[in-house]
Amino acid sequence: MKITFLGAADSVTGSKHLVEAGGARVLLDCGLFQGYKTLRERNWAPLAVTPASIDAVVLSHAHLDHCGWLPALVKQGFKGTVHASPATRDLAEVLLLDSAHLQEEDARRSNRGGWTRHQPALPLYTVADAKRAIARIEPVPAGRSVRVGDARISLTPAGHLLGAMSVRVEAQGRALVFSGDLGRSDDLLMPPPGRVTQADVLLIESTYGNRRHPKEDVQARLGEVIRATVRHGGSVLLPSFAVGRAQALLLVLQRLKTAGEIPADLPIFLDSPMATTATALYEKHGKLLRVNKREVAGLTDDVTLIAGPKESARLTRLRWPAVIISASGMATGGRVLHHLKSLAPNPRNHIVFPGFQVGGTRGAHLIGGATEVKIHGEYVAVKAQVSHLEGFSGHADAEGLMDWLRAFESPPERTFVVHGEPEAADTLRLRIQDELGWAVSVPQQGAVVEA
Repeated sequence: MKITFLGAADSVTGSKHLVEAGGARVLLDCGLFQGYKTLRERNWAPLAVTPASIDAVVLSHAHLDHCGWLPALVKQGFKGTVHASPATRDLAEVLLLDSAHLQEEDARRSNRGGWTRHQPALPLYTVADAKRAIARIEPVPAGRSVRVGDARISLTPAGHLLGAMSVRVEAQGRALVFSGDLGRSDDLLMPPPGRVTQADVLLIESTYGNRRHPKEDVQARLGEVIRATVRHGGSVLLPSFAVGRAQALLLVLQRLKTAGEIPADLPIFLDSPMATTATALYEKHGKLLRVNKREVAGLTDDVTLIAGPKESARLTRLRWPAVIISASGMATGGRVLHHLKSLAPNPRNHIVFPGFQVGGTRGAHLIGGATEVKIHGEYVAVKAQVSHLEGFSGHADAEGLMDWLRAFESPPERTFVVHGEPEAADTLRLRIQDELGWAVSVPQQGAVVEA
């Protein structure tokens, strides 16, 4: 097998791993680079291999750092099939269309406001490109495998997100396993990741490779934040990923209201059409969740769903306490930026980031103590309180990753640590080497290995 690491090899975003085996070229994930500008600029660079030469893509799950570059791949000539679980296919449609729309909007806004050095600013891809990419996705039902050339591809549930999977590629008597993003055993919505017991070659994610989740009750902590903020006449803003995190937040808010831990009449707004659509998909695929059917059906009870931009603009002028969930989760774009501009300058308000923040994003700057952030070409003072609730993360922490690895009945011949910041990836590498005794390394961006 030949592996070319085209993304998420020296960072936590841009997941792309090209596997050549059994006469086929299979790209595992096709994600966007996010965070620091030097990483985002990679989205515009030509792929190291010709897109038309790739036979198939397999998506581990629907987060944009794993599927968000797919329209660009199709735009540049990819003509193969994209394989994914049925739930990933449904969620990817929502996320890719939204991503394309936001990129078109950002380009238009930059051109109107003169915030760009490019004349004119162009989107990485358009809604039309996204639709062409979505048309290539074919769902792989549970328990089924697909063939690409002489390679056989199968999927194992990974927790983390609705439809998320680990990927197994078998060819010529050898097996490669890509963990994808692994979920945690105590996730609010998803069951624990399925166990894998054998692989000749392993690609393991390391998002939380150097951290343990705090032992805090996130429901109790969020309840405390909301009660304190409301007492002072402020509002709570929850920048959230529209898929996965928004649904977990809705679940916790409903439980807080049911338990009488926050006011029953406290207005809750979901200002993300994509999150609204994704919530309906969570109900559609409810059998994949660990939450009972009644709770899934009640996620949006007494929640005001904000649809159009005019309603969203009116919400930014709200002058009484409320809880607002809005995308994006790292405050890199979308409607949440308008709410930040409105709420951040007021010390009565509280901004809560529920999950991992990639370095270089506004979210990372804010939890790092920034006193101002640049939004739409201007600097906005940050006087509101800012909190980071890592307990909402959908990723396995360092102990969860090691527990998943310990299920292997024998060591893989080679293990590659991917999808992590450099410190996280190297910390996990050392633990795998020292505690398990495996042959393990951290590949660099663009590395090519025979395994």
